[in-house]
Amino acid sequence: MAKQQKKVVISAAITGGVHTPTMSPYLPKTPDDIIQNAVDAYKAGAAIVHLHARKENGEPTADYDTFEYILSSIKKQCPVIIGITTGGAQGMTTQERFAVIERFKPEMASANGGSMNFCFSKLAETMDKPEYEWEKPFIERTYDNVFKNTFKDIEYCITTMNKCGTLPEYEIFDYGQLSNLAYFKKKGLITQPIYLQFVPGIMGGMPISWEGIMFMIDQAKKILGNDIQYCCVGAGRRIFRIGAFCAINGGNVRVGMEDSLYLKPNGTLAQSNAQQVQKIKGIVESMDYEIANVEEAREMLHLKGLDKVDF
Repeated sequence: MAKQQKKVVISAAITGGVHTPTMSPYLPKTPDDIIQNAVDAYKAGAAIVHLHARKENGEPTADYDTFEYILSSIKKQCPVIIGITTGGAQGMTTQERFAVIERFKPEMASANGGSMNFCFSKLAETMDKPEYEWEKPFIERTYDNVFKNTFKDIEYCITTMNKCGTLPEYEIFDYGQLSNLAYFKKKGLITQPIYLQFVPGIMGGMPISWEGIMFMIDQAKKILGNDIQYCCVGAGRRIFRIGAFCAINGGNVRVGMEDSLYLKPNGTLAQSNAQQVQKIKGIVESMDYEIANVEEAREMLHLKGLDKVDF
């Protein structure tokens, strides 16, 4: 009898910390926008929403009160799995970045595989008349930015998430970061199932290509074990192609306006995260894959459940 194909989990990264309001009038830029987009993405078929917080003027923030408002409001309206960022804000210490995990104890959270030159300064070239004064300086200063994740930082991250029952969603920006995780696995610090998120195409990280993604999947299995689960971020107009490619190669899919503002490669903007979820759901189902509902996704990822979070 043929082995049953696993179902595909759809994640929606709702707003992120890269795109700014001037880039799209549809970008969820306020806390209420983020809440509504998350709930609508769930209704469209996303089992996971990945969240960053923003102020009323659209500026990314690590403010805990804002996070609590967003998290608790979404939880009241739907049972979606909520993953939150640990990227923090520039200048925050490691302890400050991960205090959000200790405070809210989410089911999932991002955990970065290593340091990198995370740069998106070239986006400022497309911005003649910013809607807000903070936007252009915020983007331009990433040309001199190092996203710091030392071995000490990674150990602190994994230890904190283990203590809080939060599944690390390991963001992998380059090949060597797989070896970083292998070190902590060998050390016995990684005690939860390994869930990887490959992030190609970021200036400062690995280039994006079909061969590169295949190489990373293959090496991840060899280095970390065949029982890993994984997803892949597709930046810009390639988001749906990357999602379909990852599903075909045994992974889950991620869309959302953190990663792409587009619905079509001709430049048509997505008007909501739900639109992107609906599109990738149709693509994946047309290839004869089944989409995991939220409880099936929880079981697949061995998550603790919504009743054990602290928001």
